[in-house]
Amino acid sequence: MLDPALLPRALGDAVRKLNPLTLLRNPVIFVTEVVSILVTVLAIRAALGGQAWGFQAGIALWLWFTVLFATFAEAVAEGRGRARAESLRKARTEAQAKVLPRSDDRSNWQLRNATELRVGDHVLVEPGDIVPSDGEVVQGIASVNEAAVTGESAPVIRESGGDRSAVTGGTTVVSDWIVVKITAAPGSTFIDRMIALVEGASRQKTPNEIALDILLAGMTIIFLIAVASVVGLASWNGTPPSVPVLAALLVTLIPTTIGGLLSAIGIAGMDRLVRFNVMATSGRAVEAAGDVDVLLLDKTGTITLGNRQAAGFYPVPGVAERDLAEAAVLSSLADETPEGRSVLAFARDRHGITPPPVPANVNIVPFTAQTRISGLDLPSGQFRKGAADSLIRSTGQEAPAALRDAVDRIARQGGTPLAVAKDGRLLGAIELKDVVKPGIRERFVQLRAMGIRTVMVTGDNRLTAAAIATEAGVDDFIAEATPQDKLQYIRNAQAEGRLVAMAGDGTNDAPALAQADVGVAMQTGTQAAREAGNMVDLDSDPTKLIEVVEIGKQLLITRGALTTFSIANDVAKYFAILPAIFVLQYPGLQALNVMRLASPESAILSAVIFNALIIVALVPLALRGVRYTPSGAAALLRRNLLVYGLGGIVAPFAGIKVIDLLLQLLGIA
Repeated sequence: MLDPALLPRALGDAVRKLNPLTLLRNPVIFVTEVVSILVTVLAIRAALGGQAWGFQAGIALWLWFTVLFATFAEAVAEGRGRARAESLRKARTEAQAKVLPRSDDRSNWQLRNATELRVGDHVLVEPGDIVPSDGEVVQGIASVNEAAVTGESAPVIRESGGDRSAVTGGTTVVSDWIVVKITAAPGSTFIDRMIALVEGASRQKTPNEIALDILLAGMTIIFLIAVASVVGLASWNGTPPSVPVLAALLVTLIPTTIGGLLSAIGIAGMDRLVRFNVMATSGRAVEAAGDVDVLLLDKTGTITLGNRQAAGFYPVPGVAERDLAEAAVLSSLADETPEGRSVLAFARDRHGITPPPVPANVNIVPFTAQTRISGLDLPSGQFRKGAADSLIRSTGQEAPAALRDAVDRIARQGGTPLAVAKDGRLLGAIELKDVVKPGIRERFVQLRAMGIRTVMVTGDNRLTAAAIATEAGVDDFIAEATPQDKLQYIRNAQAEGRLVAMAGDGTNDAPALAQADVGVAMQTGTQAAREAGNMVDLDSDPTKLIEVVEIGKQLLITRGALTTFSIANDVAKYFAILPAIFVLQYPGLQALNVMRLASPESAILSAVIFNALIIVALVPLALRGVRYTPSGAAALLRRNLLVYGLGGIVAPFAGIKVIDLLLQLLGIA
């Protein structure tokens, strides 16, 4: 968290943040700076007037350290984001685009800076080229390295059509080629938004943070009034405390600890999301994630890989499986759909069959919605593949019982059966399966342990939906769902007081993503989905919500823990400072000097020094966050009070006493 490479810049930023206009948004630290200025002026005046000024200067110095350490905490939190933003900005500005005047002519392109691209431009991206801007693949298929954006080094496939057509500016094509249609205007690309986010430029305070700001400002005003009352009371007795002493009293009593760390906690929470490859466009969403209890997930592309893939060959009696596989390969040679390519890949993996090139001047039978059949006419025979009922009907024969059984079994399991024929003879069936993403079942178990109910929504029939839901391990499912059904489900749950998260990737998910309290769009999804959600998962892993929820809970728990600690440690400061200030007027207060501090001056200075140093000591915790473990609210509250409440009382007693001993040892007070 405290990266040595980031510290020099963080120190410089901390000094720049001392600008009073900047600190106005943090009332506690602003008041501390005003008091620091006042005590500094008094110390300088005392020195110029030949009066004792060392004690005043010491208080002024540590008050300035208190302000500096508070701005340093915020600067450190922002530092990691700034470093990431610089690398993203470099990737964006250095990219060149091969613009195609005609999208169907890849041989004729013009080189242009990526920043000059406009919506609707078509660009060619070849191996080694950087994708110049956000867009959709309209031609080709390529392996794309998205490490520059997601941090993951494993390349992913991007292709035209389907749910894997979205590409992000700044990523690199590793192999093959794609033609990309630009969909983002200059200044509004994904990287532009990510730069603004990680730099903190677009981070706004959440309702919880605003409420805590108001609480801290109110406490500051209360203590200002209290200190002013002390001045009046002491003046009435004829021995008012000095201004530096009153300044020390005020700063140590107002909640400077949480006031100095509050902004850093929020920034660090957003940064933790970025490091998990999730971009949140709203701090409100991060907080809401901590209280989510219902998660809706679109099936296709979210729970499943999205494209139905070949998963089995089922030959009829008298036909070898390899012969069926060879016929399936030949019937799929001209099929450019993801399903057709998956048949070739499955045959290669299962039987080692290498697809031959498509011969010239052959009759290609394209797939149509009317026939639902495709294939090739080769010298070795006519090969056909298609929907089982359509292909069986086209052969004019009665399907063998084994084929009918295979087709029924595949359908019952939620798959799609395709039949294969050669020269009008039915050879068997291919199972196309909507493959559930690896490891997703175990992740849903974790979500259940966190008290989150998972609901799969899909447009599939109930039979298919039930099969996928059982395999994935979700708690419930909604079949044959329309976009309106998803939207209404979320509204009903919210009306019951539930906080709902929605994970999706398609245009039809956009209304639900916009309505949900936390809308997580998959990066591989459509532009409409990414714009509707308030988070984008760069890894396109729907169960990433586990990390999102944990970070949201961490944010809330950390804020609560440090607020508890800040308020609790004021108790020790009362015992240190109040007896020191008033013991001469009220000797009975000596009984409250339980720490047996050496002198009033030492007590005041020790409390001020501790008040500054505790902010530095808590910076790593504010950046890392309090560890979240699934448990009930009562258990969390108990831990908060025992660890941070009790710790907030004990730590200052020990810390102030140690500082007092050191001051005596050094002869300072």
